[in-house]
Amino acid sequence: MAKYLILIYEDEASWANAGPEDYERAMKEHTAFGENNRDVLRGGEALHPGSMGTSIRKDASGDFVVTDGAFFETKEGLGGYYLIEVDDLDQAIAVAKQVPAPYGGVEVRPVMVFS
Repeated sequence: MAKYLILIYEDEASWANAGPEDYERAMKEHTAFGENNRDVLRGGEALHPGSMGTSIRKDASGDFVVTDGAFFETKEGLGGYYLIEVDDLDQAIAVAKQVPAPYGGVEVRPVMVFS
């Protein structure tokens, strides 16, 4: 068995303009996804918008620069993730295709094992 992270990227502006029915539908879809994939799910969470993040980077002198907000300059932001454990990438992709992401898409990435 291998672990994969399914990263959910969506257009944050679309969610900011979404109505209550959109949130309710998304919650129902994610609940159904969790129920349908409970055997392979190992965790998952939604994230606040990138504007609520804090970026920390080293500058040229080795000091840290702390900046409010996400570091990225992109339309889609990381909105959440699921951690799954399956036999191979093909199974991970099959699970990822079921993740609700009405304003974007998902990325499947294998988790590195160090021991």
